[in-house]
Amino acid sequence: MILKVISAYDILFQGEVDKVTLPGAEGTFMVLPHHASLISTLVKGEVAYEADGRQGAIEVAGGIVDVDNDVVSVCIY
Repeated sequence: MILKVISAYDILFQGEVDKVTLPGAEGTFMVLPHHASLISTLVKGEVAYEADGRQGAIEVAGGIVDVDNDVVSVCIY
């Protein structure tokens, strides 16, 4: 699946990942390949991802996420 993390100023990450963990307003949740479509707000925390056994994370102050057709689009502020 593809993860895109963007701000108003830059693309912070774009690439193929195996899973993504997001700080949702109702609690942390994980997105795996073939996840159902959803839109959620994000709170301060960490967008963590795993790709080919390697892990990465991006600190966020909040934002929104859209999951659709194996594309996870995260817009942060």
